[in-house]
Amino acid sequence: MKKSFKLLLLLLSLPIIFTTCKKDDDGEGGGGINLFSIEDDKKMGAEMDTYIRDSTNYVLLDREQYPLAYNYLETLKNHILNSGKIKYKDEFEWKITIIKDDTTLNAFATPGGYIFIYTGLMKYLTCGDHFAGVLGHEMAHSDRRHSTKQLTKQYGTGVLLSILLGQGTISQVTQSLIGLSFSRSDESEADEFSVKYLCSVPDVEADGAAGFFAKLIEEGQSGGTPQFLSTHPNPENRVEAIQAKAIDLGCNTTQVCSDEYLKVVNSLP
Repeated sequence: MKKSFKLLLLLLSLPIIFTTCKKDDDGEGGGGINLFSIEDDKKMGAEMDTYIRDSTNYVLLDREQYPLAYNYLETLKNHILNSGKIKYKDEFEWKITIIKDDTTLNAFATPGGYIFIYTGLMKYLTCGDHFAGVLGHEMAHSDRRHSTKQLTKQYGTGVLLSILLGQGTISQVTQSLIGLSFSRSDESEADEFSVKYLCSVPDVEADGAAGFFAKLIEEGQSGGTPQFLSTHPNPENRVEAIQAKAIDLGCNTTQVCSDEYLKVVNSLP
């Protein structure tokens, strides 16, 4: 009787859920239904972080051994967090970890603000502004909750039902985060918010992510580069959209490319 009553309440509430979750409550678009709570995002991110740290498939750089790199990342991250555009600034963990793998040109974000960056990506870039654009893009994926929105599409209401009825756990869903693809609108939104974040960061080109795409295009790699940035939309279109957003917002578009970032890259193993 208890389960039946809970199920009845849930079924009665579903129309309300689907009506009110079509847009984020900050009214900035990026809508889409998300049946997971903020606490679910935090739990999934923490579980993924533990999984990666316990896995033999990843070699992680120690913070104490590579202070220059981590201090640089923390400073840039804090500038973005203080931009006033991060919705879950205080709720999420916002933890950055470097993965030692020079052959992988990638970075990825989990729910709850856990960001992982491969040394291959950092060494590929020669301008700190471009890296800032990529970091802003990844932080946007977490803050705009793109992963759990995609999981909602993938699993539908069945996940919520099973969790509320005690027939499943968030942990069973967490493994699905590995290899999860974002939609075209998710990628476009992450590009857009990267510009918004960097617009208030001092001495940084707000459309830095466009520089990364331009480098990929120039080197003819746009067809075989990381999924998180090259699947869709088209890299050429993304350059134009990112640059247009920076101009529209009146942001700094002067490229700096200080020596500081190169010193960070040279400090990596």
